[in-house]
Amino acid sequence: MSDGATPERRRIGRNGPQVAAIGLGCMSLSGTYGTSDDNAAVPFLQRGIGLGVDFLDSSDAYGLGQNEELLGRALKGRRDKVVLATKFGQDRRTGGVDGSPAYVQQACEASLQRLGVDTIDLYYQHRVDPKVPVEDTVGAMARLVEEGKVRFLGLCEARPERIRRGHAVHPITAVQSEFSLLYREEATETRELTRDLGIAFVAYSPLGRSLLAGVIPDLANLDAGDTRARHPRFVGENFAKNRALVEPVETIAEEKGCTPAQVALAWLLAQGPDVIPIPGTKRIERLEENLGTLNLRLTPAEIDRISTAIPIGAAAGTRYPEGGMRGVYI
Repeated sequence: MSDGATPERRRIGRNGPQVAAIGLGCMSLSGTYGTSDDNAAVPFLQRGIGLGVDFLDSSDAYGLGQNEELLGRALKGRRDKVVLATKFGQDRRTGGVDGSPAYVQQACEASLQRLGVDTIDLYYQHRVDPKVPVEDTVGAMARLVEEGKVRFLGLCEARPERIRRGHAVHPITAVQSEFSLLYREEATETRELTRDLGIAFVAYSPLGRSLLAGVIPDLANLDAGDTRARHPRFVGENFAKNRALVEPVETIAEEKGCTPAQVALAWLLAQGPDVIPIPGTKRIERLEENLGTLNLRLTPAEIDRISTAIPIGAAAGTRYPEGGMRGVYI
């Protein structure tokens, strides 16, 4: 955004708010990829808002509520500058999943208190609870809208049929799932429905947890708590194969005088105006780099070249370890 141009904006769903085309996933501020620093996180968030970041994505599961508390501190005096999204459904008491109407109400009240706000702009069910009909869960979420505690509703990692059923109870404004050059099977399938229903697709991990960023961690010396140590995509032959897949992205980045992360994000933005990536970081230079993507345009030929270089299904390793895969896209 350094050229002074107005950054691209996208609408969240058919009737939702407009936001900058690239948001910020806040999970990295809760120790997911190594140690985090609460005292550094607050000025980081405030600096990001000053740079034009106006779509912040949190969850009550990140840091067991610590992430929402951080946002609450950072948003004091700035609440009107952002669209605030958070999630419920991963029961902080048991570590399981709970989509029961009673838990929906309880979780929302707790998030509002931690965030220090009266209303959550976008409230997601973080993980599907297969024990509870989606109609019951979305019905309880809809009551939060009626009470003025939530403005818009979202679902995460839900299959198309579940999205359709939930949308019939109350309009779903956004669906969130992993979507990147490396991992796009589920997003491709889901977007056939969400586009028809006017639902935004919020893409988390749009840089493949760093694989597409051109800054690959030393996997032998990851910080304590860095969850990538357990991810199949980073293990042995899988890692070598995935690194090789990314090389054409790095080549195009060199040709265009930008970074691989910017190429990967620009490709994602080019998939359609319904896509809103939320790359996560805790470093201001990475945030500035991500926002710089809004100055980059790929030609149709470049988009095709990238898509061909990393075809759907080419990535090695599942999106999560076995236990985590049982809770996604259900």
